[in-house]
Amino acid sequence: MTPIQSRNVEKVLEDLSVDPDSGLDERQVERRRREHGRNRLTEAKTASPWTILANQFKSLVIAILGGAAIVSFAMNEIVQMLAILAAILLNAAIGFFTEWKAVRSMEALRSLGTVQTRVRRDGQSGTVDAETLVPGDIVLLDAGDVVTADLRLIESNGLTCDESALTGESVPVTKTSDAVDQTAPLAERASMAFKGTAVTDGSGTGVVVETGMQTELGGIAQMTTDAEQEVSPLEKRLDRLGRNLVVLTLLVAAVVAFLGVLGGRDIVSMLETAVALAVAAVPEGLPIVATVALARGMWRMAQRNALVERLAAVETLGSTSVIFADKTGTLTQNRMRVARLALPGDDEDIAWASDKRPDSPPVLACRLLEVAALCTNAELSKTSEGDKPDADVEDTHAKDQPNGTGNPMEIALLHAAAAVDIRRDQLLEDHPEEREESFDADTKMMATFHKAESGYRVAVKGAPEAVLEIATHVATPDGEAEALSDRGQGEWADRVEALAGQGYRVLAFAERQVESLDTDPYEGLTLLGLVGLADPPRSDVAQAIDQCHRAGIKVIMVTGDQPVTAAAIAQDVGLADDPQAMVGRDLPQTNGDQGEDTQDRLTEYQVFARVSPAQKLDLIRHWQGSGAVVAMTGDGVNDAPALKKADVGIAMGQRGTDVAREAADIVLKDDAFPTIIVAIEQGRTIFENIRRFIVYLLSGNLGEVLAVGLCAVIGAPLPLLPLQILFINLVLDVFPALALGVGGSPADIMDRPPRDAKEPVLTRRHWIATGLWGALIAGSVTTVFFVALWQDMGQDAAVTIGFLTFALARLWHVFNMRDAGSGLIRNSVVQNRWVWSAIALSAVLVAAAAWLPGLTTVLGVVPLEVSGWLLVLGGSLVPLVVGQTVLSLVPRAKP
Repeated sequence: MTPIQSRNVEKVLEDLSVDPDSGLDERQVERRRREHGRNRLTEAKTASPWTILANQFKSLVIAILGGAAIVSFAMNEIVQMLAILAAILLNAAIGFFTEWKAVRSMEALRSLGTVQTRVRRDGQSGTVDAETLVPGDIVLLDAGDVVTADLRLIESNGLTCDESALTGESVPVTKTSDAVDQTAPLAERASMAFKGTAVTDGSGTGVVVETGMQTELGGIAQMTTDAEQEVSPLEKRLDRLGRNLVVLTLLVAAVVAFLGVLGGRDIVSMLETAVALAVAAVPEGLPIVATVALARGMWRMAQRNALVERLAAVETLGSTSVIFADKTGTLTQNRMRVARLALPGDDEDIAWASDKRPDSPPVLACRLLEVAALCTNAELSKTSEGDKPDADVEDTHAKDQPNGTGNPMEIALLHAAAAVDIRRDQLLEDHPEEREESFDADTKMMATFHKAESGYRVAVKGAPEAVLEIATHVATPDGEAEALSDRGQGEWADRVEALAGQGYRVLAFAERQVESLDTDPYEGLTLLGLVGLADPPRSDVAQAIDQCHRAGIKVIMVTGDQPVTAAAIAQDVGLADDPQAMVGRDLPQTNGDQGEDTQDRLTEYQVFARVSPAQKLDLIRHWQGSGAVVAMTGDGVNDAPALKKADVGIAMGQRGTDVAREAADIVLKDDAFPTIIVAIEQGRTIFENIRRFIVYLLSGNLGEVLAVGLCAVIGAPLPLLPLQILFINLVLDVFPALALGVGGSPADIMDRPPRDAKEPVLTRRHWIATGLWGALIAGSVTTVFFVALWQDMGQDAAVTIGFLTFALARLWHVFNMRDAGSGLIRNSVVQNRWVWSAIALSAVLVAAAAWLPGLTTVLGVVPLEVSGWLLVLGGSLVPLVVGQTVLSLVPRAKP
């Protein structure tokens, strides 16, 4: 079936059974409302707080701790049971508060449609609630209106619409009632006005063809709902690590229990050992430290204009290997400017950027800009009119948006004129406007008549092909005019093509003198020249993209703009020397089943232009399917599904829609692409810090498991009690680990390639280091424990010595977390001020555990003689001395 936009108006009205002069009657409206429902977007289903809370108790780690609590209760160890339950509840609370984030994207989408709209019903015009619209309603549009349903236009009087929220196209689209080609992408369906877009100029009439979730906006809303949020790489890795630890814990506990029973140990003592092993193997402090480390990364990023909505996004952005960047406003200034003037008698175009325009512009340039300032409906703000000129201020966030009202291209022309002291208000004082021929989609031109000394001056601007077709003369540098020959027209057509090929939007300008206001303005025109307009790149983008290339990150432009324009910007910002652009209609389906040929074909392109929201999702799926971690930038409604689907969605804070911001993981307060690089650096730093404190925590926990397991196997008393282990893991270890988690960035962090998304948190090298550290700590603790027993200090004193040795050894062990080959003093750990604060706090807590009444009773700590304290201090320093010696001898590992 022929799509709506490609059918003629009469056929559309016939299919909808409506007379455009009278509209629907109330009975028809009610019947169609029952059939199609109300014109609103449905809400997405969101997880309730109770569901999120319940999910926190489904992990295997929680199951092991729960089993340990049950065993403790069965053994009548109530204090021990309560301590384990407290650890479970603490982990659950942390998980709940970091995940509880309501999905508000659909509410923001719905807010776009809750307005009033003017319709024609029963032959009368009136205002109705937009939610009551039905297919067949006749809607009346004027400048400033929000389109409240998908309309097939019946009439267009200079109607233009801002469709940037849907298509990403920054320039308002001229609308027409003429049918368009069936294959026209969304951005080129000039015969349609879409729900959620805004009328910027002119007026028109349309018939409702789709409402609610059947509209283009509704389709995007549905994709936003359906787009699955990818689990972050860090979440995947930590989950995998947790499962491995659970398996290891069960295996160790089973082996120890089996050997204990074979050795004649009683069941109760083996249950006590199993509880101790379970508590020792599970890093209870890991969720706390990971959350705080990520939160610290969030704070650092907020200081640099990146607001994080989802904690895990901090680390995920650090492992990003592909960035899909929107063009308008992210890579460019989001502000049209006059870049080139092509004048008669001059084969070379004149550059018109503020730092390139000539000090004394040619007379013809001023004459052209006079016509541009006269033939417009735009107005500069009083600030721009009074100051010279806003057009000279480039790439400042405060002036990213044009300083005026009206069509962005017309505002840019007024700024260009103001730059050489040609001001519209002064021109109109001398040459008042007497008549206007509004821009028309058929003529593709606009004309204004202005009072002159004799007769009227006609100022004309329009599409180059339209102006060249009717121009009979061309201006000369001496102020005269000469006939425009066929050869001359061909040469001007070549200049138009050359400018367009460089990515400029081209307008032609002409004028004539007439005696009467009734004269046809589009006859006998004298061509003045061409203007090339562009949204120039931001000055800081090229350097940021170069940083991405050095960091091994591929940047791809995805835009709703024209491919030529997009490719020109891509070359300017350094995406590639010769960027290759693919148009959306040529994009193959990338549903995950594509072959290698399709994958190779897509990776050849740096620019994807004229893409639809669904195609953005396809592109993200393609790169995710090939193993890439994808970040996506966006600001419009059309970007919301892709922002949600990407591993990291990045929305613009200044110009972004509510929908985009709600769907994103990170919001850029300054809309600046370089801020993404800052966030990537922080993400990489956070991951390295997380690795560092995981090795710290696991090596300590492994030391506990080895010490407890060894004593259980040989039938000796346990050197650590379950509550002592919980105190070390949940209280003492947390602060040094936190200090490691908030450390600074290594100098070469952005010269390293992205990590493989499949790479585990701990590589083989990290596991070897963890095992060696754990064995070293366990060996030191069990040695002093057995020395204490051998010296007949008593079992309680020996356990106290084992506990305090373990506590202090793990405290000093934080200094073993420096990089191998780094200086003994000049390294990231020693120079981390938080590490020293953590050591001081943990030392106070160790002192409290040794001497504070009440706490000593709960932990089973007894007073020690001097000889006992000497054992504690000596044993605790052994891992530090050995570790520092080894780290100084081993060369630095390559990243």
